[in-house]
Amino acid sequence: MNKKVGVIGLGFHLPKKVLTNFDLEKMIDTSDEWIQTRTGIRERRIAEPGTGASDLGSEAAKKALRDAKLKPEQIDLIIVATLSPDMPFPSTACFIQDKIGAGKAACFDVSAACAGFVYGLAVAQQFIASGMYRYVLVVGAEVLSPLIDWKDRSTCVLFGDGAGAAVLGPVKKGGILSFHMGSDGACAELLCMPGGGSRHPTSPETVHQGMHFLKMKGNEIFKLAVRAMSGCAVQAIKKAKISPDAIDCVIPHQANLRIIQATIEKLGVPMEKVYVNIDRYGNMSSASSAIALCEAVEEKKIRTGSKVLMVAFGSGLAWGACVMEWA
Repeated sequence: MNKKVGVIGLGFHLPKKVLTNFDLEKMIDTSDEWIQTRTGIRERRIAEPGTGASDLGSEAAKKALRDAKLKPEQIDLIIVATLSPDMPFPSTACFIQDKIGAGKAACFDVSAACAGFVYGLAVAQQFIASGMYRYVLVVGAEVLSPLIDWKDRSTCVLFGDGAGAAVLGPVKKGGILSFHMGSDGACAELLCMPGGGSRHPTSPETVHQGMHFLKMKGNEIFKLAVRAMSGCAVQAIKKAKISPDAIDCVIPHQANLRIIQATIEKLGVPMEKVYVNIDRYGNMSSASSAIALCEAVEEKKIRTGSKVLMVAFGSGLAWGACVMEWA
């Protein structure tokens, strides 16, 4: 690395509408007890119809810029992690660029599902460390509610909408210490949305077959998620040349409370060091890690000098972990 790179600004934005487990009881055959026992989720946020990922993402980005004390025109690059883009093209990053007035920035999206924010941080860090750019905005933005089959109780109880953003730039001390990432494309069909791409372009048949809704094989995903997240977290900690005991705060992907608990148990880190907000928001894919990081800092779970581990797992399959010393 040529430069120390760290997070210098954070922001997040959530839709106002709250959908509770009791609301879901009126929609499908489920119960608050069933959902909480299996997932740890009590409620989630749902965007109004017609809302795009860029709408939530741009609000989060504006807050992150204010936190970083930067003007939009100072941003050199915008990276947006999303699996629910405004449209297949152009990139959601371009829409956010326009909405926040960052006219000098290059823009592109990252598609790594729930691991997208960690992947975005890794890409941003490389651009800054190499000297190519000084300030990079990374946004995790998702409007998943239109992609969910609200008659499928195995998936509709899990997901919510939201966006989080981070501004990365050079720091004098601390900053990002390591990354470790991995993928397994052989398991791609365990978590996917089959319709809408070049293989199954949108047609009356694909719509009728429900191919434009998220499909997931939860039981198989559970075991793979625990193994992948714990494994890549261990590797990231080793690369950072610290011990697991040195970690002050863990920001895991908020997919399922049982996955989080099983992963943390394998790492040997006490749960009191783990930040969890899945009970309030559900799984927001790429936005989950970003929002959890923002809230952990707001609540002073993370302070200057804190060693932070972020770890995420999602469709692809793709996983990633990052260790940083909070600057």
